[in-house]
Amino acid sequence: VQLMESGGGLVQPGGSLRLSCAASGSMFSIYAMDWYRQAPGKQRERVATINSDGSTNYADSVKGRFTISRDNVKNTVYLQMNNLKPEDTAVYYCNSGGHFGWGQGTQVTVSS
Repeated sequence: VQLMESGGGLVQPGGSLRLSCAASGSMFSIYAMDWYRQAPGKQRERVATINSDGSTNYADSVKGRFTISRDNVKNTVYLQMNNLKPEDTAVYYCNSGGHFGWGQGTQVTVSS
């Protein structure tokens, strides 16, 4: 499975972005999918997970602001990010527990 993230950009605090992750290959629907982020000088952290049954969970730092979803027909997972904060600035990646090769990520910068 190959992954390609998109949708990042520069946004002001309080703004919103929607990230997309397109996956190649078959059987996408059986995998739990995660969004991760890595800020400069910090370790990569998981921010959201969506399981094959559609259930979700979130890191405390994004709970109530981020929403993960998936479209199994399009082999795509999304991350809707609202009320963005400067501390959300990072490169965002998708994966399935780190089992796939990492994509190039998409940069999110939150700044006024």
